[in-house]
Amino acid sequence: MVMFWVALLAISILIYLLLDGFDLGIGMLFGLTRSEANRSAMLSTVAPVWDGNETWLVVSGVILWGAFPVAYSVLLSAFYVPVIVMLLGLILRGVAFEFRNKALRTRWIWEAGFAGGSLAASFMQGAMVGALVRGLAFADGEYTGGALGWLSPFSVLCGVGLCLGYMLLGACWLVRKCDGVVRATARRQIPILAIGVLGFLVLVFVYALAEHLLILHRWIDRPYLFVFPAIGAAAATVLATSILRHNDYWPFHMVALIFASAFGTLALSFWPYMIPFVITIDEAAAPHSSLAFMFWGEGLFVFPLLLVYTAVGYRVFRGKVGPMVDHY
Repeated sequence: MVMFWVALLAISILIYLLLDGFDLGIGMLFGLTRSEANRSAMLSTVAPVWDGNETWLVVSGVILWGAFPVAYSVLLSAFYVPVIVMLLGLILRGVAFEFRNKALRTRWIWEAGFAGGSLAASFMQGAMVGALVRGLAFADGEYTGGALGWLSPFSVLCGVGLCLGYMLLGACWLVRKCDGVVRATARRQIPILAIGVLGFLVLVFVYALAEHLLILHRWIDRPYLFVFPAIGAAAATVLATSILRHNDYWPFHMVALIFASAFGTLALSFWPYMIPFVITIDEAAAPHSSLAFMFWGEGLFVFPLLLVYTAVGYRVFRGKVGPMVDHY
């Protein structure tokens, strides 16, 4: 039963990274766009799905809270500040998304809020991942790092790296969903963002070597983990080829595959720890009776229903989109 909930948590997090990742990336690219018409076209690509994408963050949080309460309590203690900033950023971008369509004289405020909220949420997510990879301060199983124990040059680097990754994912989504100027601009941005992501990965590896991070030993002890970077490299090759051939379909899928391979690398590097390298999955798990009780609700009905809802939603709104109407 524990492994069932580990699998559901991993699937939920990955789905969130891919789906909310591209619309957070579009939010940041939105801030780099001057044309109102282009901004409206960009928003039209996420308007039908953005709130559903964020549902997967709630699903991940509920699974962590219900199935792994020890990890939930420890992580919230360590990441209180970044989680609050992330949630405020998500709230701000949601409000700005709606208000932007109604405002006239104050539209620039809501546009800045949409871009700024996307940036804040993305950066904090990356910083939290970076803090987990670097390691948090613990003593006798208790977090001792304080309110800013998560903050370090490495976590900042990871925050910037995830922003670049989300922007790359967002640009590929725009290529897939838009025509005209928006698609052409996004196509030009993809090579720049891809080089930025590659540079980030190189810096992370160099930092891990220089600081002798524990996760590096996992990569050495588990050579099969290099299968995932190989998959990512193959996907990057297909991505480059699809851009050169002006293909609109494959870039998004290849970047999504790169994200999935990076996620798989981290997940198996942490195994069998829920909080590396302090609390194992078994230590973090709730009693079997609680896990079984959750299974009959969320596991058997809610989670599959969300999967179906997401699949149907993207099926219905497939294809290219037109510009969004600003006033309705």
